[in-house]
Amino acid sequence: MAEKEKQAKQPARPRIFVTQPVSEHALERLRTVARVTVFADSSRTIPKRTLIAQVREADVLFCLLHDKIDRNVIMANPKLRLIAAQSITPSNIDVAAATERRIPVTVTAPITTEATADLNFGLMIAVARRMLEGDRLARAGKFPGSQSAYLLGSSVWGKTLGLIGGGGLIGKAVARRAHGFSMRVLYWTPRRKPEHEEREAGLTFVPLEELLRESDFVSIHSPLNAETRHQIGARELRLMKKTAFLINTARGAIPDEAALVRALQRKAIAGAGLDVFEHEPKVDRALRQLPNVVLTPHLGSATPEVREAMAAIVVDNILAFLGGHKLPNCVNPQVFAL
Repeated sequence: MAEKEKQAKQPARPRIFVTQPVSEHALERLRTVARVTVFADSSRTIPKRTLIAQVREADVLFCLLHDKIDRNVIMANPKLRLIAAQSITPSNIDVAAATERRIPVTVTAPITTEATADLNFGLMIAVARRMLEGDRLARAGKFPGSQSAYLLGSSVWGKTLGLIGGGGLIGKAVARRAHGFSMRVLYWTPRRKPEHEEREAGLTFVPLEELLRESDFVSIHSPLNAETRHQIGARELRLMKKTAFLINTARGAIPDEAALVRALQRKAIAGAGLDVFEHEPKVDRALRQLPNVVLTPHLGSATPEVREAMAAIVVDNILAFLGGHKLPNCVNPQVFAL
């Protein structure tokens, strides 16, 4: 009887809902302090109805980049205590609604730099050398010959790469890879970097229009905000060479996707390598039908090492919160003063 009374007095373990499978090591750490439920399907984002139903039962929400944590989700449970996102920015979270409810929102540190730069350069090579077209041809049992002109592509070695918003971590990482291909690297950003940074990174600053006219590959690295939405529209695409390629591993709404489709259909530019899309998770049907485009479903951080590290940071945030400690990656710390 005394044992039953003791158990009854113990506080209930907090409930954590995870919107997709993540690192098993991270989940094991959470299970030591909480009851953990995971939406088990990693092939798709969680349906909105399921998300809301699970949030109603949770104290802590562990969400991923593509989960839309809007006001309806946040207001579904008056007892929700924390939103911990496995993303560098809370771009799909209504932080204002969370703050209104005094719910802290946490993110991860910017640790996706090298993995995203790898993918960026991979897209560049794949679209220029028509690698996916060649893959489909070989799988269909066709082999035009090792010196056939059937799938002539474009060289990467020695070409000019233009980085839009390219003075940040990922832009500089892409530049390092480009120098290994003897590429000339131009960059433009609204706030030019100090001369010593340009020199160390091997970057040459030019006005945006000059970058678009001179580059064989135009790579987007701007953050998404009100100023950069549709930063690359029909006018900017017309300035590019007809032999140039657009690469985007930043955010899908920075180029005007409809204008990009038209430019690709008219062959006003040679092609595109895209890891991000304006209306994710939907990918424009016209883009999917174009042979001169390489598409990947937002894989910038998709390596075991990076995902393990990101999940560990989310768990660190959750454990700090549950332990009453200062949150290391909180984007709305004002909730603690309300």
